[in-house]
Amino acid sequence: MGDIGTIFGGLTGKSKDDFSNGNARYASYVNVFKNIALNIGADDFVKIAPSESQRTLRHGDIVFTGSSETPDEVAMSSVVTALVNEPIYLNSFCIGYRLNDPEILAPEFSKHLFRSDAIRSQLIRTASGVTRFNVSKARLAKVKIPIPEMVEQKRIAAILDRFDSLVSDISFGLPAEIKARRQQYEHYRDKLLSFAKLEATA
Repeated sequence: MGDIGTIFGGLTGKSKDDFSNGNARYASYVNVFKNIALNIGADDFVKIAPSESQRTLRHGDIVFTGSSETPDEVAMSSVVTALVNEPIYLNSFCIGYRLNDPEILAPEFSKHLFRSDAIRSQLIRTASGVTRFNVSKARLAKVKIPIPEMVEQKRIAAILDRFDSLVSDISFGLPAEIKARRQQYEHYRDKLLSFAKLEATA
C-alpha cells in the first residue's frame, strides 16, 4: 500500500469542547467501524476555524480504525464511495489512506476488498498491544493488495452489492435468515476476492 498511496492521520489539536456545536462534518470512529461505505451525511460535527489546516476526505479515500480492544476488530475499513460536496474530516482515532492514482481502484470495489478475509488477515497483523491494540502505519504501508482490471473490479462489486442489498432488505426478518444471508454474502465476497495469496512483509 505504501508504494501506491499515502497514509495520513485525522484531526489534530482538538479538545472535547470542539465536538460540541461544531460547524463541519467529521467521520467518527463508529461511522468507520460500522459502515463499509462511509456515511458522509452522518450528524457528527466538529468546530473548525477558517485558519486551521486540517486534511479533508475525498472520494475514494479508505479509512481504518486505528485501535481496538480486540485484535480481530482492529483496522476495520470504510471507503468514501460518495462524491464529497462539503469538507468532511477524519477523527483522530482513525487512519486515512489515499491512492496516488485514484483511478486504479474503484471505491465500490475497495469497500468489499478491505473487509475480505484475505486483506483482513493482513490488517490484523498491523496492530500490536496487550489491553488495546494499535495499528502501526509502517506495517500498514506493507499490506499487499490485488489490483485487478477495472472491468473485473466493477463486475465483482456489482455482484457483492446485490448480496449486500439482499441482506439489508431482510434486516427486519428472522435472525436465522439474516445470519444465513450474511454468511452467504461473506462466502461469495471471499471467493470473489481470493486472488493469489498475499502476505505483508514484516
